[in-house]
Amino acid sequence: MSALNIGIVTKEWPPAVYGGAGVHVVQLTQALRKIPHINVDVHCFGGKRNDGSFGYDTPSEFKDANPALQAIATDLAIAEQLHGVDVVHTHTWYANMAGHTASLLYGTPHIVSAHSLEPLRPWKAEQLGGGYQISSWAEKTAYEAAAAVIAVSDGMRADVLRAYPDVDPAKVVTIRNGVDTSKFAPNPNPSVLDEFRITGRYALFVGRITRQKGLAHLLRAWKNVPSEYGLVLAAGSPDEPGVGNEVAELIAQLQSERKNIWWIKDMLPHDKLTAVLTQADLFLCPSIYEPLGIVNLEAMGCETAVLASRVGGIPEVVSDGETGILVDYSGDASQFESDLSAKISELMADPERLVQYGKAGRQRAAEHFGWDAIAQQTIDLYRSVIR
Repeated sequence: MSALNIGIVTKEWPPAVYGGAGVHVVQLTQALRKIPHINVDVHCFGGKRNDGSFGYDTPSEFKDANPALQAIATDLAIAEQLHGVDVVHTHTWYANMAGHTASLLYGTPHIVSAHSLEPLRPWKAEQLGGGYQISSWAEKTAYEAAAAVIAVSDGMRADVLRAYPDVDPAKVVTIRNGVDTSKFAPNPNPSVLDEFRITGRYALFVGRITRQKGLAHLLRAWKNVPSEYGLVLAAGSPDEPGVGNEVAELIAQLQSERKNIWWIKDMLPHDKLTAVLTQADLFLCPSIYEPLGIVNLEAMGCETAVLASRVGGIPEVVSDGETGILVDYSGDASQFESDLSAKISELMADPERLVQYGKAGRQRAAEHFGWDAIAQQTIDLYRSVIR
């Protein structure tokens, strides 16, 4: 079988990985590189790396430009270097124009992975201003011209076809995100809790401070959760000042009323993250938009029960009543927060049920979301688009 040369383009790459898309790219790349006759080059934002990947700085003329313009300028620099590959595979709108432009320049098939969709994230206008119109244009153009679109869940596939009706449904394929359950495994290290002075039973949120993650809803809901239960928030990197200030104020209010609210603002190293995940009674994912939610898989790998919102691809990961509980989100903030409070309180009061959900969650993660199968599905798609 002939070798395949793949060019992966991503905004996030170590050490600058801050979201689920970045985690996905790293783990997919690792899995692809284990397969014979597959050569993968990674082209990433954020300057030069020392790991064999190709890192690109924002062109100097655009260093003070709107972030969307910075992304497009960086994409053009990357596109020029994508000659000689068999397939270009881009992740998130930040990278899409690199693949699209390379496809036009060199005739190379371009595959897009849909981790989120700009039309479903209108709050991004707070972060990008007029750049939101640019990011929306870039995404739409790339999706409509791509040789194939990978949706990370069936829910995301449906969203792609609704958002972009001119995209041929036959080229939109579901290949779900995965988790490495050898890395995300139970790690009951009490010294990590001691480091952050976390005591007692607690529920845990892990994620960036963005509108879509629903953290403000969780914080308002927590006011009605019994005070005997602690809350750990591993949350940082706010998208924009508005949501950052709102979340900080809500946390400060809770901390003024309770001693068992802990806010970890810096991204946790892997071993500390798995320790905090493992020793949580319950993992919380109150997202109002979530294409799949890798963080739920990571919690499940650590044998922790999950309470999440029933949005996007989350129901394809969290099996309601088996590995956790799903809470409906209809856009009514007050009802959502009330339901969160009630379900969190119910689960935290039932430790045996939480243990049962945790064990079932790890088994489900290992059986259905392994990277070997995901990598092979991805390679099969690569080969299908090469003329």
